[in-house]
Amino acid sequence: MPTPTTWQKSSYSGGGDGADCIELAVQDGTVILRESDAPDVVVTTTPAKLRAFILGVKAGEFDHLADA
Repeated sequence: MPTPTTWQKSSYSGGGDGADCIELAVQDGTVILRESDAPDVVVTTTPAKLRAFILGVKAGEFDHLADA
C-alpha cells in the first residue's frame, strides 16, 4: 500500500478555508504541486527545476507577472 502524500503549503498562504494556496509534496523523488481549490490537478517537476524556479522568484524574475 502506498504511503499517503503529505502536502505542504506556504505560511504566506494565510489561514481561513485554505483556498488560493499552492501545495507541494515529494513523491518517489518527484516534486508534485497542486492548487488547494483544484486538488485533483497535479503538476510534477524535479527538485532541480523547482530550485531554479524558486531562485528566480527570489531574484525577482517573475515580479512582472504579479502586476498583471
